[in-house]
Amino acid sequence: MAQPRVLVLRAPGTNCDLETAYAFELAGAKTERLHINRLLEKPAAFAEFQILCLPGGFSFGDDLGAGRILGSMMRSHLADALREFKAAGKLILGICNGFQILVKSGILVDDDPATGLPPVTLTWNDSGRYQDRWVKLRTSSSKCVFFAGIESMYLPIAHAEGKFVPRDGGVLSQLDAAGQLALRYDGNPNGAIADVAGVCDSTGLVCGLMPHPERHVDTTQHPRWTRGESGPVGDGLKIFQNAVAYWN
Repeated sequence: MAQPRVLVLRAPGTNCDLETAYAFELAGAKTERLHINRLLEKPAAFAEFQILCLPGGFSFGDDLGAGRILGSMMRSHLADALREFKAAGKLILGICNGFQILVKSGILVDDDPATGLPPVTLTWNDSGRYQDRWVKLRTSSSKCVFFAGIESMYLPIAHAEGKFVPRDGGVLSQLDAAGQLALRYDGNPNGAIADVAGVCDSTGLVCGLMPHPERHVDTTQHPRWTRGESGPVGDGLKIFQNAVAYWN
């Protein structure tokens, strides 16, 4: 497949869909931005795409918690369509609010069979406030398709509820042993347990991360590019290129 199709899902409050669509197009994909209402009307539309991306923002104002409303809508009304999408070996990426949505919906990490609830969450930063800054990151697993060939990155974060917390040490150990704790902070900005900045599912085809790769696809987006501290392209571009390369 020369040019995979990407569905960039948006909802009230989503504000990074344009930048995310551009990043995928820069990497060689064809993108379409769809409102959640269109998918609720026609869940079969998922079949037209090879990649699903949930971009950043504040879906439904994060009024009941970051990503909770949209995650609940997807869990209640799109579960079958999403299971088919995953079973077909297609890719799903959640960025910042998208990561929060993936966690709340149960798409990323399987629900605990005893409680029916996700065994991990993303909660308030230790600072108790919204943070917008650049961070150093390192990959810690070879499982995730999106991070193939990447050892480190420098990307911006912009979140208030980005602290990764597992239910207990057993869940953390299980995810770590399975290679699902795929991305970590090099200098923890929010208190995330085990410095976790990104998680993938057991197949490596579904991934959520708090940093914004779509905000660093061009060298001039680096805050110190005029001092020669950036590479020939932005660090985040490789994530989108990996998604496209998976289909070629």
